Parts: sequence; C-alpha cells; structure tokens
Amino acid sequence: MSALVRRRERIARVRRVEHAQAAAAAAAAEAKLAQLETSESRLTQLRSSLSWELGDFSAATLASRAELALRLDEARFGLADAIEGARATAALRREERVEARIRQESATKLSSRAATDIARAAERRAAANARQREPRTLGDA
Repeated sequence: MSALVRRRERIARVRRVEHAQAAAAAAAAEAKLAQLETSESRLTQLRSSLSWELGDFSAATLASRAELALRLDEARFGLADAIEGARATAALRREERVEARIRQESATKLSSRAATDIARAAERRAAANARQREPRTLGDA
C-alpha cells in the first residue's frame, strides 16, 4: 500500500470522526431546542389553567393568582430569546453536519480512487514485466 493510499485513508477516517462529532452536536442542539419548546408549552398550559371562574374570591386569592399569572407570562416571554437562539444554533449545527458529511464522502471517494489507481498501476507493471519475460527462441531474432 502506498503512502498516498495510507494518507487518504487516514484523511477518510478523520472525516468520519468529524462527521460523527458534527452529527452529535446537531442532535444536542435539536434536543436543547425541543426542551425549550416543551418548557414554553408547559408554561402556556399552566398559565391557561389559571382560569378566572365566577364566584366569591378573596382579594388575597385574586392577588396571588394575578402574581402567579404574571410570573408565568414573564418566564414564557423570557424563553422567547432562548428559543430563537436555540433555533439558530440548531440550524447552524445541521449545516455543519451536512458540510462534514460532504467532506467525508469526498475523502472516501479520494481514498478509493487512490487505491484503484495503485491497483491499476500494479497491474500495468505486472503486464509489462510479463511481456518482457517472454522467452525468446533462436528463430525470433
């Protein structure tokens, strides 16, 4: 195996590892985004569960419900920036994963092409040597 083939196989292995890392980073970013979106929907559900039913309530009950509703709204609105950042990060990680996959496929193709080229050259050399080794007879001169 020539140095070129070994070098290209090493590059292909590195590209496989880079793609695996990029895929893991993309999955982590997607998981973070899903977690934030789940938190937002849970806060929305909690806020909507604070229904204002008709009936007798004390001022303290109304005040505590209003305070809780305000805090839930603030938490939900505070998540908006984090969710947008997570979406941008997830999109970036997806692009990086695709780019890493393209580099991996290119390196694999180069490695297999180098191995094929080496095999062809060896076959040509073997064929050339076989032609040179044909025995000459006395009548061939």
